[in-house]
Formats: sequence, structure tokens, C-alpha cells
Amino acid sequence: MSSSRPAVGVDIGGTKIAVGLVSADGALLERVSEPTPEDVGKIPALIADLAERVTPDTGIEAIGIGAAGFVSSDRSTMRFSPNIAWADEALGDEVGSLVSVPVVVENDANAAAWGEFRFGAGADVDDLLLVTIGTGIGGGVVHRGALLRGASGSAAEIGHMRVVPGGLLCGCGQRGCFEQYASGRALVRAARERLEAGDFRAAGLRSKADDSDGLTGPEITVLAQEGDELARELLADLGTWAGEGIASLAAVLDPAVVVIGGGVGEAGELLLEPLRTSFTFHLSGAAHRPAIEVRPATLGNLAGLVGAADLSRITS
Repeated sequence: MSSSRPAVGVDIGGTKIAVGLVSADGALLERVSEPTPEDVGKIPALIADLAERVTPDTGIEAIGIGAAGFVSSDRSTMRFSPNIAWADEALGDEVGSLVSVPVVVENDANAAAWGEFRFGAGADVDDLLLVTIGTGIGGGVVHRGALLRGASGSAAEIGHMRVVPGGLLCGCGQRGCFEQYASGRALVRAARERLEAGDFRAAGLRSKADDSDGLTGPEITVLAQEGDELARELLADLGTWAGEGIASLAAVLDPAVVVIGGGVGEAGELLLEPLRTSFTFHLSGAAHRPAIEVRPATLGNLAGLVGAADLSRITS
């Protein structure tokens, strides 16, 4: 059983590693970050150093690390990561050899789902589906108060559920994956198609596309929030795709709530309203089951860090 001491949460991204001190009730007490080293061999030492920076004199209970990819069933080894050149990387043991507390490794979307379940939008239920809509689509599932990890620790890779047989080629090598139609990447692709087609409403998109950084998902979201007609339509189309896919997931998982997070999720009701409409329309037997509420995430980009810290407390 865990003590009342805080734990350290780590969020490993492709460009940044964020580390925070998290209390037993989920409050972020302190946070530091550094760029992700190009030399991946330096990552364990950097995590240990950042953890030491936020550790109080009274000590911590454990360290939880969240990273994108497949994590072994014993929550120690990164079997694969799409952002960092890891294959069967014993990350937990490597960091553990540099610190004096237990270290737990978890998939970042799983950690975010746990954070929202424990301290965020799903704190009042026992069954939750988190869908993060960002550049790609990630997800995590909490069932009867426990994180659903699957037989090998690789469950809830919902972005690679096939929604269009023979559809668009995905980076995973398959065709028709969910994230090819309902992610930030899909949003940008659809916007560029409208530009190339000469849509007369695309003046706002064209002004962003002419910038040095090109057209991005956040820029489309901002345009939509400012009232741009085409940007709003693109977000609504994305929400429709997302709702349809989530309906299939809900038919299998039967969650009490669906929590929507990620960068695109920050578009709020411009995304959520069409998503909810599509979700309700496509959910099998919707009239004969309790309503499944779709809620926005509340922890934002801290969900993974907070969730990883809490998982380390209860897992170590």
C-alpha cells in the first residue's frame, strides 16, 4: 500500500521530456523539462537528473514514466516507440539503477487515461474510454477501476482500428486506420485538399498555408474559433469521423463516459457537438442502453504526467 509521499511523473515526448512532482491527491507540485536528447542512450540519466531536481528532502514514493509505444506486461521495457529509436529498451531498469525508488513504465495514452480517471473528467465513474485526438489518435481504457492493458501490455491502440477497408495508407503499414480519418493529420490533409480544389471559402486557410511553417492543425482550429466557415466545416467533418469510430469502440467496451483529449480536442464544442451527434447516431442499440456521456478532458497535457505518477504509486 502506498504512503502519503508524492511520486514523480515523467512524460517522454519526441522533442521534450517533462517531469513533475505529484501529490497523492493528484496535485502537480513542481515541474521541470528539458529537450529530448538526440542520443537516446542519455535519456535514462536525464530522467534521473530531472527527478532529483523535483524531489523534496522528504523523498518520493516512486517514479512513473509515460512514453508512446508498446510497453511490456511487467511495465519495465519499451518494446517499441514511434518517436524514439527504442526496441526492447529496458528503460525501467536503466532509470531504476540510477535512483533509489521503484520505477514503473507505462504507455503515455494509458497514463493519460488513468490521470483523467483518477483526478479528471472521469473521476466519478469506474469505466472510461479516453480518446486523444492530436497529430494521430491515442487511447486508454479503464474497466471496473483498473487500467486495461491486454495480454502483452499493448491494448487500446485505438488509432489503428480499421474503419475503411482498403483505405488510406497509415504509417503503421496498414490501410484505413482510424487516425487517418479523425486526427489532426487528417484535418490538415482535408484542408489542403480544399485549397487544391480552389474552394472559394479557403482564403483563411490559404493565408496560413503561405506562412513559413505551412498549414497546421492548431491554425485551422484557431480559424474555426474565429468564425472561419470552411475551418468550422472541416472540424465538423473530423468530429463526424471521430464519433463514428468511437461508436464502434463503445459497442465493444461499454464505457460509462468517453473523454476527449489531445490538441484537436481543444477545439471544444466545434468538435464535440458533431462528434456527439455522430456517436449517438452510429452507436448500436443507443435507445436501449444508458446514455454514454462524451466529455472534454480536464487535465490537458498534464494528464499523462499525473497519471504516470499515480500509477507508480499503486503499481510499485
